[in-house]
Amino acid sequence: MKKEKARKPNIVFILVDDLGYADVGFNGSKFFETPNLDALSKKSLVLNNAYMYPTCSPSRTAIFTGKQSFRTGVYTVPVLEKGTDKENIFSRWTVGKEHPIYAEPLAEAGYKSIHLGKWHIVGPNPKEELKMHFPIKQKLTQPDPGVYDWAEVHKLPEVQQYYPKGRGFIKNVGGTYRGDPALEVNGYKSVSGGYWAPFSNPFIEKKPNDNWLTDRLTDDAIEFIGEHKDGPFLINLNFYAVHRPIRARSEELLQKYLTKPVDSVTGQGIAANEKIKEKMAGYASMVESVDDNIGRVVDYLNKNGLRENTLIIVTSDNGQNGNTSSNKLLRDSKGYIYEGGIKVPMLINWPNKVTPRRSDVAVTCLDIFPTLMDVAGIKDYNGILDGNSVTEIFEKDSKLFIERPLFWQINSQWKHGTCSVIRKGNYKLIQFLATGKLELYNLVNDVTESDNIAKKEEEITKKMLAELVQWRKANKVPLPPNSVLEI
Repeated sequence: MKKEKARKPNIVFILVDDLGYADVGFNGSKFFETPNLDALSKKSLVLNNAYMYPTCSPSRTAIFTGKQSFRTGVYTVPVLEKGTDKENIFSRWTVGKEHPIYAEPLAEAGYKSIHLGKWHIVGPNPKEELKMHFPIKQKLTQPDPGVYDWAEVHKLPEVQQYYPKGRGFIKNVGGTYRGDPALEVNGYKSVSGGYWAPFSNPFIEKKPNDNWLTDRLTDDAIEFIGEHKDGPFLINLNFYAVHRPIRARSEELLQKYLTKPVDSVTGQGIAANEKIKEKMAGYASMVESVDDNIGRVVDYLNKNGLRENTLIIVTSDNGQNGNTSSNKLLRDSKGYIYEGGIKVPMLINWPNKVTPRRSDVAVTCLDIFPTLMDVAGIKDYNGILDGNSVTEIFEKDSKLFIERPLFWQINSQWKHGTCSVIRKGNYKLIQFLATGKLELYNLVNDVTESDNIAKKEEEITKKMLAELVQWRKANKVPLPPNSVLEI
């Protein structure tokens, strides 16, 4: 009798928006409550040094394509850019079809995939944008909240090819060009903020029991799992939470966090005035809601005998937003190339395949695509991938991950100037492109990056800079117009 062929593993990839490194209990928060994630982390590989870009667009593009920002031209969220074309290479918005995303080879390998929540790798005017000659002279814009004339155009086949259903997914729930859910009139100032029903998103079909967006996205994820239990399936659950606008999940949760003791170590819950305190408490209620819903997904997998054959990855797209959370243990927040802006929580869970532990090896958003290919047994993907499969460290740390350098190229500015960055071993070197200024930090001895040792440690600086320059040269990395560097 023929041996039954092993079933391909299911994949649940959960990306939370703007969740900071210390916004979860398993990374030390005493203010935010994430009991489901904390319990899952005890059975998972927890990465102490997981990295993204400082903002969501380049992180999500890198996750989806497995490619560095200079290859896709997505350097930041276009509407955030500061300055002129003399200082920036203005960012693209739409990721062209020449850059496949991981759902496409997974679909070819038999995966049934659903995307839920934030998409953000298509622009509001993709047809016009893709005809533009880059670099463009001014940053791209987006429609004002309450303007919906783009919606019908985005449902047409020529634009849908840049949406989930044109990219390997068989269903899209809520993915649009926009980076937050507040599509309705008044946007952030509206009553619902897009989080309370009726949702203003033209890609969310209204249901009678709609209430809270995070719950609805999870409902649809669970429903899809139920329909495709025989697998393999990919659940791409990209919560809009905990991105602004902040809306309290309930009055009960709001009061709980308004009266809860603050976390003086991280600064979480500490506010200058009542208005900010209420915003932080509302944010905490959104974190707890995300945790509740991740617990629902895990419970469903458990109850339906799917856990053993399901890989779960949970992470965030950038560091915490400084307006809603804080972490005094790391420097700065979302938008900055410092650790508070790029270091995120990440756990990988797969019963009997991943050895539960905490690891200090550095991983990056670029590693997700090759990991999913590896897990799905796809050996013939021949596109450019700038990361490495983390299956190599599922059981124990490897030499590759201990020694390899990580690189960032930020060619448009928001919180600070354009820069190139290398992180290797214990060190991170930042080279600001408009001035050539160098900053070197020992991330073990100086976690808050408060002591620039570039001049003190000349040999390390010289060696890391040479590797950074070689990387730029080898990859023909473009530099912004006002760069003082030749390459």
